[in-house]
Amino acid sequence: MRKIVADLHAALVRYNLVVWTAGNVSGRIPGEDLFVIKPSGVSYDELTPENMVVCDLDGNLVEGEHAPSSDTAAHAYVYRNMPEVGGVVHTHSTYASAWAARGEAIPCVLTAMADEFGGEIPVGPFALIGDDSIGQGIVETLKGHRSPAVLMRNHGVFTIGKDPKAAVKAAVMCEDVARTVHVARQLGQPLPIAQDDIDRLYDRYQNVYGQRSPR
Repeated sequence: MRKIVADLHAALVRYNLVVWTAGNVSGRIPGEDLFVIKPSGVSYDELTPENMVVCDLDGNLVEGEHAPSSDTAAHAYVYRNMPEVGGVVHTHSTYASAWAARGEAIPCVLTAMADEFGGEIPVGPFALIGDDSIGQGIVETLKGHRSPAVLMRNHGVFTIGKDPKAAVKAAVMCEDVARTVHVARQLGQPLPIAQDDIDRLYDRYQNVYGQRSPR
């Protein structure tokens, strides 16, 4: 898991979702009440499996020589309260964060949004960094919602997934659709997709699309 999490941080840089040392990826260790997360303030080109840190589900450092990310409490709260989540990602990607700064959900006006998010990308409450307030907002917003992404107001993007790679994919897709919907609104009013069509698109993408193991 240290290697998986370390390697996935490169995707945040590759897709222009982060700058400097901002942002982070974490991954739950299967079968353990532990997760791996990026160390605080370490540049992306210096990240290695060895300098990833391991924390318990209360956010306490269990293993590692560096202090964990400043968002560790938020990640820990998500893992404690959403046992189905195996990965959490945080970015300040430009377009999605712009929607967050305006406190506006991204409406579902693209089939790619219906596929990945099952509807709009919601906005979570404003919360300060330092305790689990952000985690509480993430859980309150995403529990019972099909979206794996939330725009935390005045802050940025948090995404969840069955594993860290799925959470990174959601972060990449969130920024992509945030940009496209922004451009569409400069040209006029985007056309909404009917809820029945959203449901059908979501079901197909989640259960039919891609390669499936033979039964």
